Amino acid sequence: MAEIQYAAPATVAAAVKALDAAKGKAKVLAGGTDLLVQLRAGRVNANTLVDIKHIPELRKVKKDKGGYRIGAAVSGAELGESDDFRATWPGVLEGFELIGSTQIQGRASLGGNLCNGSPAADSVPGMIAAGATVTIAGAKGTREAKVEDIVTGPGKTSLKPSEFVVSINLPKRAKRSGDAYLRFIPRTEMDIAVVGAAVNLTLDAKGVCTDARVALGAVAPKPLLVKAAAKALVGTKVDDAALDALAAAASAACDPIDDKRGTIEFRTKVAGVLARRAALIALERARKNA
Repeated sequence: MAEIQYAAPATVAAAVKALDAAKGKAKVLAGGTDLLVQLRAGRVNANTLVDIKHIPELRKVKKDKGGYRIGAAVSGAELGESDDFRATWPGVLEGFELIGSTQIQGRASLGGNLCNGSPAADSVPGMIAAGATVTIAGAKGTREAKVEDIVTGPGKTSLKPSEFVVSINLPKRAKRSGDAYLRFIPRTEMDIAVVGAAVNLTLDAKGVCTDARVALGAVAPKPLLVKAAAKALVGTKVDDAALDALAAAASAACDPIDDKRGTIEFRTKVAGVLARRAALIALERARKNA
């Protein structure tokens, strides 16, 4: 491995400066659970590592406008310590806590899991279903983007070379709403998702679904927001007919690959099954969140 420079900026501005100076040859180090493995394997090249864990605001979980602002370097273990967050966004946390072992949870970050660009990232469908956005800092200033617009393909993102994610922003949780994330894996733990599905929905006082978002992972080159699947729920009491339509729309949105962990046919079928099951869990949580 070639010699790599290491920078540990203490401010967002300093991190942007270090990234900009590297002229596209730097990598952002948050938890490092993916990046360090990729570097050692020679799968990515970098002449500079910019460690963002020393920037205080990137290590905090804050309430913001009734929602949450989660620093991009916050680990799964740290976020899991917040009982309030667990109660408010259980589906988001379910996905994040499925990443690796206890040791990995102490390092892996929400921002890192997103920006690694994996189509099978467990935390991303839950964030998309939640309607989460990200705050991005770069040489041209700060901007906001939707989580579903960050990953553009396997290992690729929409971030420019001088940009990095500062925080993940979750909106205020509406009453009578709930979310859930489920995945299928070949083993019982510590494996990559073959299919992942997240559902977030809101009910009115009569139990009719007024809003929904459905997201899938590991079934296309990037995590998907499936609007047709959400549309199948809105205006219904999330009955069997609506759930069948949801499942059909989820399967129809898939564009998976064949590999040793699952065939195209299998992934397409399971996407619908998991979306249906996740919707039922989200529905039960919404009914309890009155």
